[in-house]
Amino acid sequence: MVNLLGAGDEILRLVERSVNSDVHVRGNEITITGAPADNALAERLFGELLELIEKGETLTTDAVRRTVGMLEQGSAERPVEVLTLNILSRRGRTIRPKTLGQKRYVDAIDAHTIVFGIGPAGTGKTYLAMAKAVQALQAKQVNRIILTRPAVEAGERLGFLPGTLNEKIDPYLRPLYDALHDMLDPDSIPKLMAAGTIEVAPLAYMRGRTLNDAFIILDEAQNTTPEQMKMFLTRLGFSSKIVVTGDVTQVDLPGGTTSGLRVVREILSNVEDVHFAQLSSSDVVRHRLVGEIVDAYARWDAERENQQAQSVHAVPGRTAQGGGRAGRRR
Repeated sequence: MVNLLGAGDEILRLVERSVNSDVHVRGNEITITGAPADNALAERLFGELLELIEKGETLTTDAVRRTVGMLEQGSAERPVEVLTLNILSRRGRTIRPKTLGQKRYVDAIDAHTIVFGIGPAGTGKTYLAMAKAVQALQAKQVNRIILTRPAVEAGERLGFLPGTLNEKIDPYLRPLYDALHDMLDPDSIPKLMAAGTIEVAPLAYMRGRTLNDAFIILDEAQNTTPEQMKMFLTRLGFSSKIVVTGDVTQVDLPGGTTSGLRVVREILSNVEDVHFAQLSSSDVVRHRLVGEIVDAYARWDAERENQQAQSVHAVPGRTAQGGGRAGRRR
């Protein structure tokens, strides 16, 4: 009961705010009163939280919020199945999906050869893909991991950065290194990279290669052109798996350049063993505000597109009215 209610009844208060039923606790007994549908949701919520505790999990307010969100979606998957799916464990820290969308994304990586993880910042697209890559390497399902991303942000400035080519592109690959350090013993990473077991390289280095027995991740794919996306996908060799991640709302390509990630769904939507996983603001696992920021920008973009569409349609009408007035003056 102490685990269920939380320190200072913190979790109980969150549950009370999250359900429409009245919740009363006396000793080891919880009483729920309210409309049948509201009571059913509250009962399911307590059932999921109790099962999480029975599986050895320490309840947090974040886990409760995510459990409520999943129950409200009415999906077939149970929250306890999502929140206890372990991908990797290291030094007492476990990497696992935290939302329904993330679990479906992870399941898709298991089930398909090529998976596209598309969604806003903070949804764990790259992090979970890298965890699956390390898991596959440790299980000897692949012989190597290849992590790549375009260094588009540098543009023409790349030549002005100090150092060798590798030192110039290193800042653009640094997020991939950071994630690796979370998942592997930092001392082993240089040895694995020296042996070619793990390779972190810009997208341009992929041209002309065939990648067999590898788990390949293309990050920041919204910054590829359609030609680069085709080049990358055709590197796929035997016994390999590809995960492509990106956010189509954050394209850094020069103006007028089409993003390869935006058009690839239209091109490959009917190709077997290719899956598109769409993550949303509800899958953001950073600070709560990040999801709200993503939604706010989405609304702002939609309003701008709507205003632009209305102004385009309004131009012919104004022209016609002007012509009519000119005719009357004559």
